[in-house]
Amino acid sequence: MLKTSAVLITFLFPVFSVLAQDFNTGPLIKDFGAHAAVEPGSSLNSATSLNVSFDLAKKADSGKVNRSMNSLARFLNMHVANGVPAENIRLAMVVHGDALFDLLGNDSYQAKYGQSNANIPLIQALLQNQVRIIVCGQSAAYHKVAQSDLLPGVEVALSAMTAHALLQQQGYTLNPF
Repeated sequence: MLKTSAVLITFLFPVFSVLAQDFNTGPLIKDFGAHAAVEPGSSLNSATSLNVSFDLAKKADSGKVNRSMNSLARFLNMHVANGVPAENIRLAMVVHGDALFDLLGNDSYQAKYGQSNANIPLIQALLQNQVRIIVCGQSAAYHKVAQSDLLPGVEVALSAMTAHALLQQQGYTLNPF
């Protein structure tokens, strides 16, 4: 039994050492998108091109940063850190359902929840890094959210389904959360 445990520990130690890395933000978005280095490295390089859309329907707890939105910052940071030029990465986030409340401007968010929208700095960082943020117009209509309630730079599509169909025609793949 002891010999078997020693063999397992010897075999598994490299796996645990890879998984037990520190998580750091940057190099593109400094305050969000923590990621770990993975050894022995990746096969990504300056010729890699990524066009990816994300679907977001779940709202964060009030006053908290939406973890799924933070995944887009992580996607950008980890790929740039591994040799993919930022200009070779095109991301889009299609937001529907209750998640659209995380895209409210601070005045609208405070009126609804009585506190500041913790997602604003992340959303601004994503927009500054050319991430398209697209709201489902059907969800906005259902929840009575006007374009003026949303943060500047957020787009409104006819529907989330329409946005995904158009993004796919433009060469985006869907990355499930």
